[in-house]
Amino acid sequence: MMSEVRFHGRGGQGVVTTSKILANAFARTGQFGASFPMFGFERRGAPVTAFGRFSDKPVKEKTQIYNPNILVVLDPSQKNSPAVFDGLLPGGMLLINDKNKGDIHHENLRKLAMVDANGIAMEEIGLPIPNTVVVGAFAKMSGLLDIDPVLEALADYFSGKKLDANRVCARRGFEEVKTVDL
Repeated sequence: MMSEVRFHGRGGQGVVTTSKILANAFARTGQFGASFPMFGFERRGAPVTAFGRFSDKPVKEKTQIYNPNILVVLDPSQKNSPAVFDGLLPGGMLLINDKNKGDIHHENLRKLAMVDANGIAMEEIGLPIPNTVVVGAFAKMSGLLDIDPVLEALADYFSGKKLDANRVCARRGFEEVKTVDL
């Protein structure tokens, strides 16, 4: 089965890297992953969207995802944006970088996961870059990955002390994400 994931955030949060790390982690399990960004204004703080397709069969399509079954929102200020929920398939999931559920509602949303990714990143790496916390939380929330391939995939993006700190971030995301069935 193919999972189609749309990632929303802002420049500097690691939105594109989040998608790439997950594709790498899926490949480490013998599955397939494709990651691709949508570029607009490439500057820190500008809205950024990335896409990921993850499957047990080769992923050939490399287009935007218009009907995701999973949404990942790294920028909490976007959690109620209509553009975030655009095209969400029935039975959809949402992972949000936020401590609280708030007033998130959508008729097709069936599972909501929350993780304080910015808070964890500040504690572990001293910067509000939530991407590695989010990859760990995604693995747990989606049930599609265990934490080990995620931790292994991080070695392709970080080294030394940064690798160690980002592995702690991913593990904490996996352990601290809270899910609610809607």
